[in-house]
Amino acid sequence: MHDDAATPGDLTPTGHEPAPTDPPVPVNGQRTFHQVLANTALANITTSFLWFALTFWVYLETRSVLATGIIGGAYMLLVAVFSMFFGTLVDRYRKHKVMLTSGVGTLVAFSLGGLLYLAVPSSTLLDITRPWFWLFTVIILIGAVVEQLRNLALSTTVTLLVPASRRANANGLVGTVQGMAFMITSVFSGLAIGTLGMGWTIAIAITVMALAFVHLMTLRIPEPEIVQDPEHKAVDFRGGFLAVRAAPGLLALIIFTTFNNLTGGVFMALMDPYGLELFSPQIWGIVLGVTTTGFLIGGALIARFGLGKNPIRTMLIMVMLMGALGATFTIREFWWLFALGIWLWMMMMPAVEAAEQTIIQRVVPFRTQGRVFGFAMTFEAASAPITSFLVAPIAEFIVIPYMNAPEGQQTWGWLVGTGGTTRGIAMVFLIAGIASILLGAGAFLSRSYRLLSRQYKELAAKDEADASGPHAAGQHEPAAAEAAPVEPTGEVADGRDNGTEQVPVPHS
Repeated sequence: MHDDAATPGDLTPTGHEPAPTDPPVPVNGQRTFHQVLANTALANITTSFLWFALTFWVYLETRSVLATGIIGGAYMLLVAVFSMFFGTLVDRYRKHKVMLTSGVGTLVAFSLGGLLYLAVPSSTLLDITRPWFWLFTVIILIGAVVEQLRNLALSTTVTLLVPASRRANANGLVGTVQGMAFMITSVFSGLAIGTLGMGWTIAIAITVMALAFVHLMTLRIPEPEIVQDPEHKAVDFRGGFLAVRAAPGLLALIIFTTFNNLTGGVFMALMDPYGLELFSPQIWGIVLGVTTTGFLIGGALIARFGLGKNPIRTMLIMVMLMGALGATFTIREFWWLFALGIWLWMMMMPAVEAAEQTIIQRVVPFRTQGRVFGFAMTFEAASAPITSFLVAPIAEFIVIPYMNAPEGQQTWGWLVGTGGTTRGIAMVFLIAGIASILLGAGAFLSRSYRLLSRQYKELAAKDEADASGPHAAGQHEPAAAEAAPVEPTGEVADGRDNGTEQVPVPHS
C-alpha cells in the first residue's frame, strides 16, 4: 500500500492531541455504510465458517480439549500481537484500501491452507505431535486474524459515515450482522464437517472469500484526505496510548474489558468440548445456530433503541448478568438449560460490544480511532489466550479427573451434579461466572466509571445542542474532541476554577 498523503502529523511532537473535528458525514453516508457492512458480513461469515469447522474437525478427530484450547488461545494471541499494527494501518490509509488488503491476506492464507491439506495425508495432518498439524492450523488462523483488520476499519467507518446521534444504533446493527454470521456459520460448519469433510469446507471458504473481494472492489467509501505523522511508525503504540489517555476514564474502560475477557477465555476454551459431549457435530452446529438468534435479537434491539443515556452503565449491567448465566447454564447436564443459557448470553453480548465501540467513537477524535481500537484490541484479545492456555490443561488434567473421582463428586456433586467430563467443565464455568459478577460490581464502584460517564454525557449533550443549532441542516457532524481540549496526562477539569482532579487507573 502507498501513502495517501504526506501531510504532517495528527499528533503534536509532545504527543498532545489537537482539537480536531470529525469529518463531515457525506450525503448517503448511511447507505454506503450498509453496503460496507453487508460486504464485511459476507467475509466474516466465511472466516467464521472455516474457523468453526477447524475447531470441530480437530476435536472430533483427536478428542483433545487441550488441542482446541490451544487453537482458540492461539487465535486470540495472534489478534493481540497484530491489533496495534492493524490499528496504525487503519489510521494511515484509506479505509477501502485497508479492507481490500485484508481480503487479499485472508484469501491467500486460506488458499495456502487448502494446498497443504491436499499435500499432506489426513492421518499425518491430525497428529498433534507433528509440525504439519500446527503449520496447517496457524495458516488458517492467520487468515482469520487478518480479517480483524477489516473489522477495525469498519468500526471507524461508523464515525465516518454515520451521524453521532445514530452511532449506537449503527453499532447495534453491526452486532446483528455479526450474530447472523455466527448463526449461519455455526449451523453450516457442523454440517460441512459432518457431511462434506474438511477439504470441501476449505474449498467453499476460498470461493466465497473471492466473491466478497470482487464485490468490495466495486464499492466506494468517501473519505477526506488522510493526515499522517511524518515519522510514519509501522506500529504506533505510543500514539495509541496517548490517544487513550487523552480521554479521561477510557484507559479504565479498556482495563475493565481486558479483565472481562479473561473470563471470556474460559468459555472460548471449553464451550465447544462441552457442546460436543452433549450433541453430535451436526446437532451442535444447529444448536449454536438457533441460540445465535439471541445475538440477532440483542443487536436488533440496540439498532432500534440504542444503549440508553449511559452506555457504560448498560455494559456493566450486561456483564454481571452474563456472569450469572455463565455460572448457572451448566449447573446440571440438561441440554435445554445449556441451550437456553447460551441464547440469553448471546442476547446480552451485543450490548457489551456496542457500548465500548460507541464510547470510543464519541470521545476519541476520528483521526486516531484506528490506533485506539487497535490498542484496546491488543490488550483485550491478549487476555483471552491467557485463560484459554491455562484453563484447557487445568480442566483436562486436574478439574475433570477430580470431578470424576469419588472425592470431587462427594464434595461438589450437590452443586454441579456428578458423572462425566461435563461436570468438570461445569465447575470451571461456575467459577468464571462468579468472577464476572464481581468484576462488574467492582467497576460500578470505581471513580473512573463516574468520570467516563460524565464525559460521555457532556459530549452527547453538546452533539445534541449542535444538531439543533444553526448548522443542523448541514452534513457536518460535531466532534467529540471539540469539547475543551484534554491533555493526555490523566487530568480532567473538575468544573471548578481552582484545580483539576487526577484520574486514577482502576484496579478493576
